[in-house]
Amino acid sequence: MGFHANGSSEKTFKFLIYGRTGWIGGLLGKLCESRGIDFVYGSGRLENRSSLEADIADVNPTHVFNAAGVTGRPNVDWCESHKVETIRTNVVGTLTLADVCREKGLVLINYATGCIFEYDSEHLLGSGIGFKEEDTPNFIGSFYSKTKAMVEDLLKNYENVCTLRVRMPISSDLSNPRNFITKITRYEKVVNIPNSMTILDELLPISIEMAKRNLTGIWNFTNPGVVSHNEILEMYRDYIDPNFTWKNFTLEEQAKVIVAPRSNNELDASKLKGEFPELLSIQESLIKYVFEPNKKTSA
Repeated sequence: MGFHANGSSEKTFKFLIYGRTGWIGGLLGKLCESRGIDFVYGSGRLENRSSLEADIADVNPTHVFNAAGVTGRPNVDWCESHKVETIRTNVVGTLTLADVCREKGLVLINYATGCIFEYDSEHLLGSGIGFKEEDTPNFIGSFYSKTKAMVEDLLKNYENVCTLRVRMPISSDLSNPRNFITKITRYEKVVNIPNSMTILDELLPISIEMAKRNLTGIWNFTNPGVVSHNEILEMYRDYIDPNFTWKNFTLEEQAKVIVAPRSNNELDASKLKGEFPELLSIQESLIKYVFEPNKKTSA
């Protein structure tokens, strides 16, 4: 599952990263700085092929990372009314970058999404049976997810691309509005459904290691297991704010206050766990990387 890239036999790495202003792109840069890895943020627009070629010629990277994309502000409902802009970045841009990288013999680490599945009769909620890398996406409830599923399917043909299915990303920075925990603590009401999630503090360093190993193909990029909204909020109450309270509502009630349906699923992380046996379960990772470092209560 590796790709014989230009940088594969070199001891030194140089990363070209797209998505400087994004959450994951920003964290990636900080991670490279702290580890002494040479990196440069791309200045080209993803949909502009010549600007990407110029970046690669200037930087001469060993690997390229794509953390750029349109998720919508404040949420994916934005994509429903900005379809062309969503296509331009998430479809045209991502495919252009993959194609340029392939032409140059470079592995592209592409931060994608696992919000392209929903629980079904073969993957029942609570069954512990998660969707695997080779499963066909079954959720197109939002335009955002629809474009992401299209791109994933097309990228299967690019042997230089490593597609990482990120879900409901969480980090130790509880002040970040993109953080899933921060989001749900600020909602008036939350649903309570077990989901696969991605703890960035643990998984972003793994993505750098995946680049160094020239791993390619599709990867469910989540911690093993599932965690529900209420479980996370209970941890938040126990570790951060003992006075914190929240209200639940049903999917039917939620549907009245959102434009597009949301994805709920469990992804099978056994492929990633096989490559990185040290990978923690979602509950263990939440405690180690998020709640213990932020602990404010004496309990």
